Amino acid sequence: MPGNWTTTLDTMHAVEGRRGHLTHIQFHSYGGGPDDQGTFCSKVTELAEYVNSHPNITVDVGQVLFGETTSMTGDGPLGHYLHRVTGRKWFNGETECEGGCGIVPITYKEKSLVNALQWAIGLEWYLLVSDPWRVAMSTDHPNGGSFVAYPEIVALLMSRDYRREQLKRLPERVKERCVLPQMEREYTLNEIAIVTRAGPARMLGLTHKGHLGVGADADITVYTPGADRRAMFELPRYVFKGGELIVEHGEIRRVRYGPTVCVEPAFDPAAVPHIRDWFEDSYTVRFNNYAVTDDYLSHGKQVVGNNGSSLAPDH
Repeated sequence: MPGNWTTTLDTMHAVEGRRGHLTHIQFHSYGGGPDDQGTFCSKVTELAEYVNSHPNITVDVGQVLFGETTSMTGDGPLGHYLHRVTGRKWFNGETECEGGCGIVPITYKEKSLVNALQWAIGLEWYLLVSDPWRVAMSTDHPNGGSFVAYPEIVALLMSRDYRREQLKRLPERVKERCVLPQMEREYTLNEIAIVTRAGPARMLGLTHKGHLGVGADADITVYTPGADRRAMFELPRYVFKGGELIVEHGEIRRVRYGPTVCVEPAFDPAAVPHIRDWFEDSYTVRFNNYAVTDDYLSHGKQVVGNNGSSLAPDH
């Protein structure tokens, strides 16, 4: 929605002095009038300046990629709105979720000014946040694009020439409404490793992920070096899960599931009856049906504390 960037800035102000993570921030960095797409523009510069000066804030991007994908949202009415706008098929599923789950096929088009700016705004976030440890790669899968498009994002971040070639295919007005065309920064392989692995693990407090040190899970991907970064990252040479080889030259050698990582914060059991009464009066979902129980953890769970330390591995 054009004009939503001020709400994003207000949210950043609201967590002053506390750790805060803003998800899929590309979708919340738009300037312009809410009823006038002609004024749609990027406001990443202003927002990234705040993030750079406030180390308590981390973000993931929600990058938009051109092509076919699917919008999936817990906001059923929004799904219906997208159906009306796009003319595409629409489905809404009600599975004990009060807002429903709206699903609409989406095509992000290079010739669309709005879609092109969404693409540029996402890339601006990666390039304007100075510390790669505080910006994580994401596409809001599948809303901005499939996670299998990550190699395309890597190529765009590592080569300004490749970005400029892509910009030539977009509407000229894009250049007037964002700063991406002027940006020279190129990511290193080390920075790619941070925004895709080490950084997200640190943001989540997972001390056993995102590094190769003692006690890590040994989840490792090995690539064949190549000048074509997109091709390089699309087909790993080896993938290890927990130290075991599971993919070799594109062939699956073994299927291995790890436990679900979760937190179980302490709470006052005496508050449960009060919460139950409020829940039953206020919600359409039954209280007993709301919780996610261990029945869903078919491969076990690993509980981590607020600082990421493992408390009780359960295999």
